[in-house]
Amino acid sequence: MAPLGGVTVQDHVALAEIELCGELIIAASAAEDRLSLESIDQVLRVGETRTEPGDG
Repeated sequence: MAPLGGVTVQDHVALAEIELCGELIIAASAAEDRLSLESIDQVLRVGETRTEPGDG
């Protein structure tokens, strides 16, 4: 249900979490065995440097 007045509110953190969960589900379904911790970290991009809006 859309808010009154046609205003759309987006939670960018929640959207990013949903995207990462989707990527993890895809990786897990494509794997022949359980994902290793290293594979999970790679899918979730653990350790990557992130730039915040306004940086750079």
